Amino acid sequence: MRARSAVLVISLIVALAACGGDAGSADKERASGTEDSGGGAARSGKTVLKSAGGEPTGSGPPETTGASMEGTSAEDEASQEGEEGPPNTLLAGASDETGGVLTDHRMVSYYGHPLSGAMGVLGQLEPEAMVRELKGQARKYTRLDPDLPAKPTIELIASVAQPVPGPDGLYLTRTEPRLIEKYSRLAEENDCLLLLDIQIGYSTIADEVEVLRPYLEREHVHLAIDTEYDMIPPDIPAQQIGSSPGADIMGAAQTLSEIVRENDLPPKVMVVHQFQSGMIQNKQMLRPVPNVQFVLHADGFGTPRQKIVKYNALVRDEPIQYGGFKLFYDQDAPLLSPRETLKVLEPNPAVISYQ
Repeated sequence: MRARSAVLVISLIVALAACGGDAGSADKERASGTEDSGGGAARSGKTVLKSAGGEPTGSGPPETTGASMEGTSAEDEASQEGEEGPPNTLLAGASDETGGVLTDHRMVSYYGHPLSGAMGVLGQLEPEAMVRELKGQARKYTRLDPDLPAKPTIELIASVAQPVPGPDGLYLTRTEPRLIEKYSRLAEENDCLLLLDIQIGYSTIADEVEVLRPYLEREHVHLAIDTEYDMIPPDIPAQQIGSSPGADIMGAAQTLSEIVRENDLPPKVMVVHQFQSGMIQNKQMLRPVPNVQFVLHADGFGTPRQKIVKYNALVRDEPIQYGGFKLFYDQDAPLLSPRETLKVLEPNPAVISYQ
């Protein structure tokens, strides 16, 4: 099992090159002091999008200049403290009676897999160094918005879509339990949250959530769904863009709600990643459920203009409850600073992730 996992995860570096970047350049960016920021046929309710683009066109807010994140001086950071707070993170018309973490915090996450530097920060840094940088990044948002302190969050890909079927034919490799346990302990010992991200391949959202149930029964562990990799035959992860049925997403939300109730846990957060409009089927079905805070998360790299347009179209204009936003170290051109991110996105995202 260990050899199979390593081989398939390594093979994914090529298949998912568009989602990651050169680990060396990201490390250089952090080391040099730049500001740390952070993709058809229908069956069984799934539709696969054939376009591999995903970047919106058309008019939008003027482009902003990405400031240097780690290069922010102490004087600049001090001057930002105490400013008027950004807008509420609840989307228009939404309410939240859960009392969960997003009621009075923002989640700031580092995304990736420990075995692949191409998939995000988790594979580019040693665990302890990653946590130090993550906490530093979260502090920047807390300084900008002290009324909504940022909670450092490790977003670990718990099931990795593959360009090959594997022995079970699922086009999926599940992260070894020892690695999930390692990062669960790392999060808990450092007062961080753990967000377990599922890529689906030919499996189902329900099956992948069940695999993770023992971890989701822990207070600090939450769930993310990568709809891009929810595939139907004959389409292949990273070659076509998948999509998830709204009913399957709602099923995951109900399962989380049951886990909270049955185990007397604090409310869970469920993040749904999306970078094209068709990646969630029957999106009108989505709605908050008891014990779960629902986050629509706008992914995709590009210019500030493109990313703002995407957030507005996928999150602000199709509100469920909370919004999320992803920033890419290497592909965003330029990279939005924390200050700019909170300034240009309204309502402000409740979850901000870096890849």
